[in-house]
Parts: sequence; C-alpha cells; structure tokens
Amino acid sequence: MRRRWVVRITLVAPAVNAALRQVRFDDAPPDTAGLRRAAAAAAALPHHDVAFTAPSERCRGTAAALGLDAAVAPELGDLDVGRWRGRSLDEVGQEAPEEVAAWLSDPAAAPHGGETLLELVERIGAWLDARREEPAPPAPAREPRLLAVVEPAAVRAALVHALGLPAPTFWRLDVAPLTATELSGRAGRWNLRCGHPLAGSAP
Repeated sequence: MRRRWVVRITLVAPAVNAALRQVRFDDAPPDTAGLRRAAAAAAALPHHDVAFTAPSERCRGTAAALGLDAAVAPELGDLDVGRWRGRSLDEVGQEAPEEVAAWLSDPAAAPHGGETLLELVERIGAWLDARREEPAPPAPAREPRLLAVVEPAAVRAALVHALGLPAPTFWRLDVAPLTATELSGRAGRWNLRCGHPLAGSAP
C-alpha cells in the first residue's frame, strides 16, 4: 500500500517590470526597483527542497534576485498569446474589440492564435498533479517542499485547477508581484493558503 503523503508547493509571482505595469503581452527582466524588492524578500522565502522557474526573463530574473538555484520548467510558462505578443491589451482592444471580448468571455477561445485559457489551466494542472503523484520518500524522511517562480497567469490557472473553479473565475483572481501562494496536495485534492506578500518586498 502506498504511503499517503503531502506535497507542498509555493508559487511565487515575479517582480514587476514595465510590461506588467502597462498590461503588455511581453517579456522582459524585472526593472531595477523590482529586483531590489526581490533581493530584499529573499530571506522571507519559505523553506523548500527544490526550486523551479518559468522560462520567461521576468521569472528567471526574479529567481536569481531571490537567490534561488532554480531549474527552468518550460511547462510552467506564461499563457501563449500568439500574435498579440509585444502589444498592450489597450492596443489590441482598440483594433479588435470583438476578439478581446471573445477571449475574456470564452475560456475555449484563442483569437490571438495562441493558447486557450482551458489549455493553460490543463497544462499547469498537469504539472501540479504530477508533483502530487510522485512516490513518497521513504519514512521517516520529511516530505519535500517545492517552490516555483511563475507568471501571474500561471498562479491563477493553478488555483482554478486545484480548487476546481469554473474557468471564467481566472479573470477574477488578482496576483500581485512578489506574493506567495501555497498549495498542499494529498489524496487527490489540493488545499490553498492564499497569496501573501514576501516580507521585505513592499515598496
């Protein structure tokens, strides 16, 4: 009989940059202020055995500023917005308001030619569930704790999957920079400790 165990995963949202401030579908390293706040928050990270980072410059830069030796996990990447990449939501909304409306109202829509919201939730959920299903370490070893620096969209998708929320709830979840969201998985279910700022990360 398999020993039941709990996997604990902390999802950390990256430090801010210009693209986040402008609601722009783009990737760039955190700005100077964001890196400074990430470095100040490093000591407040929860204990973890293994660290991951999404492949974006923003996440990798944040992970480095936090002092993490993080493995890049491509499956934790941001939502693929196809041809909207590099543009702001306002710009796209002015040129193609019907497309933006469809994207925001239909989780199965991908008018940008990239990934649908449902596909994002499935991808992030598969990564979470794979961590939960890994064999338990031999007793009396302590159950491992994982930490991952991921884009806000990935945090939101993780919550939709873990809590079995309707997919449109994704748009009603706010994830602030440098906040930690903790999930614990056991016996086919996930529990949530809501996001909280890392000490030292405040302006």
